[in-house]
Amino acid sequence: MATPLNIGMIGYGFMGRAHSNAYRKVNTFFELEHQPVLKAACARKEAEIKTFADTWGYESIETDWRKLVERPDIDAIDICAPNNLHHDITLAAAANGKMILCEKPLAMNVAEAEAMTQAVEQAGVPTMVWYNYRRVPAISLAKQIVDEGRVGRPFHYRATYLQDWTISESVPQGGPTLWRLDIDVAGSGVTGDLLAHSIDTAMWLNGPITSVTAATETFVKERMHAETGQVQPVGIDDACMFLARFANGSMGTFESSRYARGRKNYNTFELNGEGGAVFFDLEDPQLLQFFEYQQLQSGKKVEDHLTGWRSIHVSNFEHPYMDRYWVPGTTIGYEHTFINALADFIAGVESGNHTQPDYRNALQTQKVCDAVIESAKTGQWVNTNVEL
Repeated sequence: MATPLNIGMIGYGFMGRAHSNAYRKVNTFFELEHQPVLKAACARKEAEIKTFADTWGYESIETDWRKLVERPDIDAIDICAPNNLHHDITLAAAANGKMILCEKPLAMNVAEAEAMTQAVEQAGVPTMVWYNYRRVPAISLAKQIVDEGRVGRPFHYRATYLQDWTISESVPQGGPTLWRLDIDVAGSGVTGDLLAHSIDTAMWLNGPITSVTAATETFVKERMHAETGQVQPVGIDDACMFLARFANGSMGTFESSRYARGRKNYNTFELNGEGGAVFFDLEDPQLLQFFEYQQLQSGKKVEDHLTGWRSIHVSNFEHPYMDRYWVPGTTIGYEHTFINALADFIAGVESGNHTQPDYRNALQTQKVCDAVIESAKTGQWVNTNVEL
């Protein structure tokens, strides 16, 4: 019989649903010693959190997260609350000895992220930050290809993350659904919300980013605030582009916007190296494009007359995570990336070899995000000070 892992969820929005689904499904696909139990869900609005808890099968509710983190029947706290609450919840959860799973970005800024990382490390509690795109099988396969040396010496990394949902000037800022447009709650705009994913993936595949130079733009300067009804300045970045230098000597370009008409969740990356290249598009997630410049023949690498881009349908049992799901040729979806991430976290708790990204790893992404924002303000190259 599996050992219960009692979950306390804070938040009930998009990510609360995605995480709850993972908790309910993980043991049906992965053989684990622990089984998540949806013990309590928490949010300020009692009626809303009650509806959420009933829908997903949580045993109880709380309207004060401070009470939740103090409950002795809770093993792990899942932070799906807005960014401005991550710091305080983390410190309280760590002080109460709880495991912590936190949505990205880790914090509002590096100062908060450093304090949070220090707190969880001093408490010795397992942590994970939900950079779930690492668990897309095609992206995990790209990591495998890079680690096998098939790309070789890297030269260029380029990433885009484009959406179009904030183009209308009538979209308000703030409130429970649009807090990502409120600088006081989100900390930044596309940099922390979208590019944080791109940065995490880039450094996972290609190593530390050491310096950046950036530009940001806010296209709609004022919006009505959903909670006050007052029109006020918009402080977040609607679009961001930056250049990057990696510790391995390669160069990077990153672009993100919520004003890219026609793009819904266009998250792509391409890594070009001396020996090959990989390309991925989240809107076609079952495919990984791989370019192999040289073939191994008789123990030697030689140029091949069939060199070209190869489209790999990542659904075979030998591909990352896919032996847990359906027959080869069928695909899994966005929701499965959270199941995969959760399975890795629980397996890490059981083995003592904790999964990544943990808080310290996510702190490095926060450092790059802060450097990007600083560079956009100063117009200068800024060192990220990430751990090498």
